[in-house]
Amino acid sequence: MEPIDPKIQAYAERYSALPDALLQQVAAGSAQHPQAHMLSGPLQGKFLELFSLALQPARILEIGTFVGFSALCLAKGLRPGGVLHTIELREEEARTATANFNQSNYSDRIILHTGNALSIIPGLEETWDLVFIDADKTGYLDYYRMVLPRLRQGGVILADNVLFHGQVLEDPITGKSARAIAEFNSFVQNDDSVDNVLLTIRDGLMLIRKK
Repeated sequence: MEPIDPKIQAYAERYSALPDALLQQVAAGSAQHPQAHMLSGPLQGKFLELFSLALQPARILEIGTFVGFSALCLAKGLRPGGVLHTIELREEEARTATANFNQSNYSDRIILHTGNALSIIPGLEETWDLVFIDADKTGYLDYYRMVLPRLRQGGVILADNVLFHGQVLEDPITGKSARAIAEFNSFVQNDDSVDNVLLTIRDGLMLIRKK
């Protein structure tokens, strides 16, 4: 099941500002991709863009690039001199993302790493203002534990797909990824070092602020 009524989703998109021309092009170009559902989409993309613009981060980390749509949304909020690091496991998607970044105004401010995020993150000697987690669901808790110590006080982690197609509502939860997301949600909820809110945007978005 999908937790958000498609009619409500469509209505929300109708009353939200449209993505810019490049983002619309990126979305259209990924429509035939076998995992097209992985794209953040216009509604969540606009949320990421406006949130980043409000936060004005200097250092952004994205775990899970796909074709670069969400990175392009987040990059719009970078303060002058800011940099966004994004990590993609698969080489084909990384090549597509690079091509999309090269068409943007942020090509010199987005650094794409290709490979396993758990191996790459320890080598990024940054203090993060904003982290977006949108990769393999079984890795969410590991990513969270890895980036939280490097997140500045008041910094924010955004975690996508925290409703996982409604499967987190099952009793018992049978899917491997859904179980991992449920464990992640529970862990964050009980982490006294952060404040959090689960937003019912698209497939669920957890906003986590470090105290």
